[in-house]
Amino acid sequence: MVPIGGQPALWHIMRIYAHFGFRRFVLCMGYRSEVIREYFLNFHRMTYDATVHLGTDEVTFHKTEGMNLEEDWEVTLAYTGELTMTGGRVFKAASRYLGGAEHFAVTYGDGVTDADLGKEFAQHLAGDKIGTVLGVNPPSRFGEFKLDGNEAFGFEEKPEIDDHWINGGFFFFRRQFMDYLNDDPALVLEQQPLRKLADDRQLTVFKHSGSWACMDTQRDVETLNKAWTEGKAFWDPSQLPPRG
Repeated sequence: MVPIGGQPALWHIMRIYAHFGFRRFVLCMGYRSEVIREYFLNFHRMTYDATVHLGTDEVTFHKTEGMNLEEDWEVTLAYTGELTMTGGRVFKAASRYLGGAEHFAVTYGDGVTDADLGKEFAQHLAGDKIGTVLGVNPPSRFGEFKLDGNEAFGFEEKPEIDDHWINGGFFFFRRQFMDYLNDDPALVLEQQPLRKLADDRQLTVFKHSGSWACMDTQRDVETLNKAWTEGKAFWDPSQLPPRG
């Protein structure tokens, strides 16, 4: 719920999915779930311009630019335990609300990208693997010297490491992935489940060399807010690839 441009990061992430046609969401809530619940149960009051008629207490909400993607969202607020880790959260929420769906997406609440999630899903469907994950080039937080022995002949400030790929946090799974999960509150998605999936050769990577950012630090949050203010929010639907 960290605010980016006046709206919580979660809203921004959901708009990325909505742009590509994914509009059914299950939020795996834990610590401070009441904040998320209040935001969505009072969504119009929290996001739209409003006119209050004080004599009758009637409230009229006004659509504002960019506030159209949310109209057909279906958002399920699922409390999965304050201390439950990522794997346990996914298992609990999917067990309750996956229904008959054969595929489902998973992401964290702290990363944004301009990746084409429609193409990632298409790659997932075309293959025969259980899982697909967005792979991104890790941005270095430090400047890098180019060396000849001990002599520096070049310097690059925070280069992109384009020969390495890290977990970008946007997944698609087939229903069989539930067999890799359980209701243990200590189960971490990135540990035993994903490692076992990779060991079984059931995980493919959708490589994305474009923009991606996470919100690990206050500095990250400030950088994303600055990008939004300056009209350079690469994750905004207006900047994303068109839906195929």
